[in-house]
Amino acid sequence: MRVLIVDDEPLARARLAALLGECQDVEVAGSVGDGEAALGALGELQPDVLLLDINMPGLSGTALAQRLAGLKRPQVVFCTAYENHALQAFELGAVDYLLKPVRLERLNEALERARVRLAQTPRAVPNYLHGRLRGEQVRVALDDVVCLLAEEKYVVVQHRGGQLLLEESLRQLEEAYPELLIRLHRNCLVPAQRLIGLKTLSDGRVLARLGGTELMPEVSRRNLPALRRLLRMG
Repeated sequence: MRVLIVDDEPLARARLAALLGECQDVEVAGSVGDGEAALGALGELQPDVLLLDINMPGLSGTALAQRLAGLKRPQVVFCTAYENHALQAFELGAVDYLLKPVRLERLNEALERARVRLAQTPRAVPNYLHGRLRGEQVRVALDDVVCLLAEEKYVVVQHRGGQLLLEESLRQLEEAYPELLIRLHRNCLVPAQRLIGLKTLSDGRVLARLGGTELMPEVSRRNLPALRRLLRMG
């Protein structure tokens, strides 16, 4: 089971990592200091569980959990020094609520609860895009895709391993994966799970912030309201 630690205190992250090292069948997938960094890391690290602090600068733990609510992975275990957020945490679907300093016994209990819930919701079979690379037929998992750009008669797929050429149009891809791909402008689609925010420039243009990459494609005015609704809904 892969665990991502999210806490703005370096000592707290180090202590949780040490405790996880004493747990069986657990791998520390990563350790980040705020909610925005966690969002950016989800696509790349693919954690099964988040050990999530609540009071952090920027995107709080509860705000992050709200964005992830309804997803089968990752499961959320809150780790906090405060008792007064417990009801909200469970309303957001958290699997457990641990008070700092976290004890190894309670951590193991929380991880076991997460295992049970994960076993009830097995990882979905990945969707693949099929295209050509240097004349050969290859495929790439949609989870690895960063964005899809229309260029002349092809669609260029930017993914974590490089590029891929598709013969389908953006419209065909959008219709094939209506819940997985979202349109930024007429020449660009991105996986919905990649969108983590919007950045407005001084000249009024809006860029999309995508998890797991520094690439920030421009958003058209026509598509901007739909993207803002998507972010509000989490």
